[in-house]
Amino acid sequence: MTTQRRLPRWSELRPLVRTRRPELDATKRRLDRALTIADLRTAARRRTPKAPFDYTDGAAEGEVTLNRARSLFHRLQFNPSILRDVSRVDPSTTILGRPSAYPFAFAPTGFTRMMQHEGEPAVARVAQRAGIPYALSTMGTTSIEDVAAAAPEADKWFQLYVWTDRAAGKDLMDRSLAAGYTTLVLTVDVPVAGARLRDVRNGMTIPPSLTPKTILDMGMHPAWWLNLLTTEPLTFASLSDWPGTVAELINHMFDPTVTFDDLAWMREAWPGSLVVKGIQNVDDARKVVDLGVDGLVISNHGGRQLDRAPVPLQLLPQVVDVVGDRAEVYIDTGVMTGADIVAACALGARAVLVGRAYLYGLMAGGERGVQRAVEILGSEITRTMQLLGAADVGELRPEHVTLPAVPF
Repeated sequence: MTTQRRLPRWSELRPLVRTRRPELDATKRRLDRALTIADLRTAARRRTPKAPFDYTDGAAEGEVTLNRARSLFHRLQFNPSILRDVSRVDPSTTILGRPSAYPFAFAPTGFTRMMQHEGEPAVARVAQRAGIPYALSTMGTTSIEDVAAAAPEADKWFQLYVWTDRAAGKDLMDRSLAAGYTTLVLTVDVPVAGARLRDVRNGMTIPPSLTPKTILDMGMHPAWWLNLLTTEPLTFASLSDWPGTVAELINHMFDPTVTFDDLAWMREAWPGSLVVKGIQNVDDARKVVDLGVDGLVISNHGGRQLDRAPVPLQLLPQVVDVVGDRAEVYIDTGVMTGADIVAACALGARAVLVGRAYLYGLMAGGERGVQRAVEILGSEITRTMQLLGAADVGELRPEHVTLPAVPF
């Protein structure tokens, strides 16, 4: 049978024609096109010089740990419950007794203003608007007090390394307490710096050095360099600059002799909530809880310390079983989607700390890029919960997730 053909009429085509006013704001155009954190990563890579991008994106040695963490999130299976009313979903929770709009917090990240000049204040303001906690790093590039002023209503945490100079560490604790920070996050997995080979190959220094290589990079990323050179110099809580690499800075400042006695002292010295970050086995989880911490983060430092370290998601059910209700359990590393966060919550995590995800947003579009990262993660959390049949975070159960028998 021959198909009869004819020319379409304009009256038939007109409803199909969609016109849109052109968006003149380049940042908004770029962020509107970003539908996933991976999209933000792509935009960040285009806009950021190689050294600071690789500092964020990279991990230790062969980057096996980071790749394993992401692989496990990719390979897990969700098991939906059907015929549940999910017309309204509540993704909020409580973290350390305080409300959080989502079951995630912004993890502490060092040198944030080096990634993009708006830095820590921009991230803290987004956290305040979103209603989630924000952790400022010891190696942050904005002072404790300035971050507090930028986001006075945010739930602010301060992350501390144990320094060789204990008096300097105690001073940071006192300053953060005076500035209204509710929680101290003690990071314990950096007795020495991991071998971050991308940084070594890129000649990464703090601040970036003007070498023939970086001057050539200026031509490829002029906006980034203009912003770096025309805003306040990068400064830190402990020093104004450092002539060597990040690894050399860590090995100079941090104390490799730290023991559980130091944690006991810190528990006595800090009156707020105390979280230990860097737990990588069940026995250590039990010990820190016995010493009275309020929370612990199963973390391999984003894969940036010991390569082939345990994957937090794999370890999570065992730690939750041992800890029980004596402390809250969080994880980090490899989190790129809201579905990753939902999986962790189903397996017993109170919340997830995200770092690279919001840094990609910051590099892609400053404060608005961080906001876009929250929007992406929030929508993915809500949609995943609906498809799993969970109307609130409390309805997520281990039965909702099956981890592969062989993780890698």
